[in-house]
Amino acid sequence: MSNAVRDNPEQNRFEMDIGEALAVANYRLSPGVVTIFYTEVPPELEGRGHGSALVRGTLDMIRARGEKVVPRCGFVRAFIARHPEYKDLVVQ
Repeated sequence: MSNAVRDNPEQNRFEMDIGEALAVANYRLSPGVVTIFYTEVPPELEGRGHGSALVRGTLDMIRARGEKVVPRCGFVRAFIARHPEYKDLVVQ
């Protein structure tokens, strides 16, 4: 299993392979800001940390690109609340 997160700009989503399945974080890109609307892990794989791995990888990629984030997704907001090292990425 690979937890490498990749950007798929054609689909406006970050993706992470989970075996044969796919976890995604849908977004809209504005200049310097990524608005994340929805994250999805296949239901049969929920509760195993894949969603957190997806969000961590996504936020790390956003940081590396020098962008900020607007977390519209409740899961992403909760992740950031539990991981204050990412709070500097949030656009108020």
